[in-house]
This record gives sequence, structure tokens and C-alpha cells, in this order.
Amino acid sequence: MSAPAHSTTPVPSPVMDPRFAPPFPTAALPILQNTQLRKNVAHATDVIQSKRDNLVAEKSDWQELRNSAAAIRAHVLANLGGYLEQFETNCTAAGGTVHWASDAAEALKIILDILREENATEVIKIKTMTSAEIQLNPALQAGGISPIETDLAELILQLGDDEPSHIVVPALHVNRRQVREIFAQKMGLPGLSDNPEALTAAARTYLRGKFLSVPTAISGANFLIAESGSVVIVESEGNGRMCLTLPRTLITLAGIEKVLPQFSDLEVLLQVLARSATGERMNPYTSIWSGTTPGDGPERFHVVLIDNGRSDILARKVERQTLQCIRCGACMNTCPVYRQTGGHAYGSPYAGPIGAILTPQLEHMRHAQSLPYASSLCGACYEVCPVKINIPEVLIELRAQVVDQERSQSARWFDPMYLGMKAANFVFAGDDRFRLAQRLGRLGLRLFTGKDGWIRRLPSLGARWTMSRDLRALPEQTFRDWWATRPAMAARNAGHNKERL
Repeated sequence: MSAPAHSTTPVPSPVMDPRFAPPFPTAALPILQNTQLRKNVAHATDVIQSKRDNLVAEKSDWQELRNSAAAIRAHVLANLGGYLEQFETNCTAAGGTVHWASDAAEALKIILDILREENATEVIKIKTMTSAEIQLNPALQAGGISPIETDLAELILQLGDDEPSHIVVPALHVNRRQVREIFAQKMGLPGLSDNPEALTAAARTYLRGKFLSVPTAISGANFLIAESGSVVIVESEGNGRMCLTLPRTLITLAGIEKVLPQFSDLEVLLQVLARSATGERMNPYTSIWSGTTPGDGPERFHVVLIDNGRSDILARKVERQTLQCIRCGACMNTCPVYRQTGGHAYGSPYAGPIGAILTPQLEHMRHAQSLPYASSLCGACYEVCPVKINIPEVLIELRAQVVDQERSQSARWFDPMYLGMKAANFVFAGDDRFRLAQRLGRLGLRLFTGKDGWIRRLPSLGARWTMSRDLRALPEQTFRDWWATRPAMAARNAGHNKERL
């Protein structure tokens, strides 16, 4: 007897769904005022970054490894169709079933249909960012199926009704005292200590019953191996291994960009991934499986390959490198903007610099247009990226696309920001106009300048600047005015310019 039909429409998270999330500056403001959260994020990223730097320093061939990893990923993207077909052929031959999903809605339908065939009421999950991308958990709940996160950090967030703030360490913004409060309340353990061993033991006990009783599981994939049809999962706790071996049915959801040509490519990518993600020489648990094996592991194995905007990214020369990402999170750990805001301000499962370029593109530049501006363009993300994604280059390209969108909208003529930029263009285009604007600006800003020479609050559009930083008053003398008071140097400079002409 089949399970009853339920609605497949997910109830989106307003925090982590780019379609509903507020712009980055709006979302970031309350976080900047949360000193505890900022302290948690800064401490965690400092620890991970320090471990990563130490282990990278011991590799004399680190740059060669980066070059090799980047070359492998770029080669895959240049030949993606062929490798995906090869993966499908070999995975099917090994006993797996491959499904193709063009978008989130199609992927959700495929997964829910499989689970209904299994009469599933619960499903255990290995940490997967792609499932968060398509809002899988809300869709499962709407379909009458309870998702159970088995990754410790994801479990903390699920029980605490919270959202992930980091690709690798989702609960990075939560400290152990907060974890104790969540576990004590949701697990019914009022006397629980905040000792890490005690918290881990509580989570292990809670999950063990689920591992042994729930017959269906969902995983993501770090890599797909085309030559063997294999799926690769790396994790740190062993929960993934439990989900891969005990359930009767396993569903793997993977973006089409995750494929690698051959098994030997892991030699390079696993080295750079472990060091960049968690500051380890090698990952504690690396699981590789191909199809099904009688008497060992799941009896039914499905792979759902999802596009969801990736083909559009692939078609663009500059943006294509976005798909080289191996989800290590190194860019987040070194980013000065992420350090101050954490991941929630990005309004997407993909936070930090990689989220700032990936999320708007997955949304076809219809949502999350503020994210490309959530960067100082310092380039630190590019320096640590193990597959050499030039994130600042992509950010600049996406900013240009956002500006082009705004220019094409006639309503922009009524936008104060747009009119202000047009006015600035007019002023800067003429020497006399520029000089006059300097004089008027100096006079006008005196009304908002404190006795110490700082401007701390401006009205209207200027408030967007001063709400997060102070501004020095304009000097009484411009450089041009100062230069004009030095006749000898001015005359010499004029003569030099005349000779050059």
C-alpha cells in the first residue's frame, strides 16, 4: 500500500532562502550588534585558519597541488557532459539508479516519490549543502516525512531551530554552553554538563536509535567518480558511515559539477580539501561506494543529479570558475566581512565569499543581488582557495551585471541612489563644477561635524554610511588649494608639463 499523498511545496526558511531573505546590509546590521555571536565566529575561524596555515606551510609543493587541483576541476567543467554520461553508465552498471533534475522542484519530486515508494515516515541525513539549497527539509516535512540530521553540528541547529552559518562547520556561531541548553531542553537532560565529551555522548545516544531503526537515508556527495560510477563522502564524525551502511535505501543528491574523471584525481583533491577545510592532513572518514552489493550496504541506491542553474553558470567564461568549488570553506575563514557578520547575513546556505558569487548565479541574478557587494575585494579568498577560484574577479563581473540590471529599469529614475550617481557623474566631469561642489560640501557638512572633527551621523542616504562607520570632516584646504600656495613648485610643474607637450 502506498503512502498517502502530501503537498510537495516546501515551507521556505526566510533566513536561508535567497528568494525571501533581506538584503545583506539589512541582515548584517543586527548581527554586528550581537557581540557573543561575533566572538564565537572570530574564535572559530581563527582556530581553523591557524591550523590550515600550519599544515599548508609543511607542504613544499602546496602551490603545485593547488595548480593540479585547479586544472582537474577546470578540465571537468570543460568536458562536463561526457563525464556525467560516463558516471551514469558506470553507476547504473554497478546497481545504482541515476535521476536527472533540471531544478529544485524536479529534484524534490524525485526524492519524495522514492521515499513514498519506501513508505518512509523518517529519513536520516548526512550533512549536505545541496539539500539546503533546494529546501529539502521543509519539503520533507510538508510531505509528512521527518528529516533527522546526523551530523553533530547540523543536529545542534535542527534541535535549536537555527540555521547553518558555515559550509564546513555549520554551528560555528554556537558555543558549548548554548549547545548544552539546546540538548538539555530537546533531549530531556536537565542535568547535562557542557563538557564536550558529555555533549558528544548525549548526541551519540540520541542518534544511535535512529541509525538502527530508520531504513532510508539521504546523502550529498563531495565527489562523483566517472570511471567507476562511485560516490565519495568525506566527514569527521563517522555518522556518514552509519548512514551509508545501515539503511535499506540510500538517496544521494549531488550537483552536476561534483564529478571527477578518475579515482586517481582524489590523490590531489583530498589533500587540498582536508588542509583547507579543517586543518587536517587527511580526513578522518572517507567513504567511497559504487552501486549496490548483496549483503553489504543499501539494497537500493539512487543518485539525483541536479542542475538548478549550474548549466547557465557553466556557459559564462568568467563565472564558470565558480563551479570549481570543492566546498572547503577556506575563503570564509579568511574573509574580513564574514568574520564580522557570520553566515546568516548572506541569506543562503552558501555563505562567505563563495556564497556571494554562487547564490546570485543559482538565482539567475533575480535574487541576492546585494551579495556581490558583501566584499572588500581584498583578495584573501583567492589566496587561500585550493582550486584557485578568482572570487574577486567574479564579484566584479556580477556587480557589473547588477548595475546593468538597474540601468535597464526605468523606475531607477526615481531611485535616490541612481539620481545621486548621475549627479556625481555630472559634477566630476567638470573642473569648475568639482571645485564648487567641494566648497558647498565643506559648508554643508559643518552642520554634522562634531567638535572633534568627526561626522558620526548623516541624514538620508548618508545614513547608510554612518550607521556602520564614522567619517572625517572635509579639510579646510584641498590639495589643489595647497598646491596653488606653492608658486615655485607650481611653476616648475607647469614648465615640465609644457616641455612634455
